[in-house]
Amino acid sequence: MENITQGAVVAVIGICTVFAVLAILWCVLELMRVVFTAKNKKTAKQAPVAAPAPVPVAAAPQEDDSELIAVLTAAIAASLNQSTYNLKIKSYRRVETAPVWNRTARRDNLNG
Repeated sequence: MENITQGAVVAVIGICTVFAVLAILWCVLELMRVVFTAKNKKTAKQAPVAAPAPVPVAAAPQEDDSELIAVLTAAIAASLNQSTYNLKIKSYRRVETAPVWNRTARRDNLNG
């Protein structure tokens, strides 16, 4: 019976210690929030910054699709075991599977 009592006491002391440390961390974080937001509000009131003029978004450049059509034709001809002279691609549709941020980063890397 003594072992169970000692185990319960250790468990209660451990739980109280954890909650005390969490309460101290919460107080420190709240204090930091108050201090840093007060500094940010003072600097924002002192120097109002004019909004920058909107930058026009450049239209996507028209790409030359002749290379793409040649590659598509060659791929289809290879999969069908036919000559490219018998094939003519009339239209194609791009299927975008990557997220927008991924495509933008890829385009930026390719453009330098």
